[in-house]
Amino acid sequence: MNAQTVMICSGKGGTGKSTVAVLLGAQLAARGKKVLLIELDSGLRSVDVISGVYGKTVYDIEDVLCGRCEGSKAIVESPLYPGLSVISAPYEGGEVRAAPLARLILAMRDYFDWILLDTAAGMGAPFSAADQIADRALVVLTPDPVALRDGRIVADTLLDHGHAQSAVRLVVNRVTRSSFGPGSAVFDLDECIDTVGLQLIGVIPESRELQKAGAAGTELPGFCPAAVAGRALAARMLGERIPLTAL
Repeated sequence: MNAQTVMICSGKGGTGKSTVAVLLGAQLAARGKKVLLIELDSGLRSVDVISGVYGKTVYDIEDVLCGRCEGSKAIVESPLYPGLSVISAPYEGGEVRAAPLARLILAMRDYFDWILLDTAAGMGAPFSAADQIADRALVVLTPDPVALRDGRIVADTLLDHGHAQSAVRLVVNRVTRSSFGPGSAVFDLDECIDTVGLQLIGVIPESRELQKAGAAGTELPGFCPAAVAGRALAARMLGERIPLTAL
């Protein structure tokens, strides 16, 4: 194995970046891939709940990066999604540094097919560290002008730092039937694409089932629209041609 490393980022907070990270990891795992999801958002930990590993973690990413434990000791397998493993962020404190994170990724590449880096909102230390080592990036945004403006800044930064245009993609999350149109703040998906300047790879609908599963730490029902969209996103990440639809 030689894992692909993907950073999942956003400009503003509240775009559902961590939920998308777990959704993508779960769907890649459902296709037989071994996936490691590393949460870098210190102090705003949520991946452990969404992936079902809450209460099962002993060590976190800060313990690993500071040398208090080996990376393997911080890995917890999701009981909800076989094939998905998680290293959680600390509940508070900690600093993500590029050099030790790069060493961890290098050590883990041979054991996983995909390594997903769930960064913090904005472009602080977690973003900068992931930016230096990621092969690909997903910019997760909601269809609102502020998220799109901030997403453009993030996208421009990634491209300025040497990431190929083909390696940085846009995911529009929390889409409803009222998200677009003449009376909405954003007219259509084309406006999202043009504003951010990235090719679209996924549209995730607003989903009550997704919210409930994430809050309760339970498995997402496979029939819900968000799960269907997650399967399509995973397929596109694997190079398959799947038509894009808004809902």
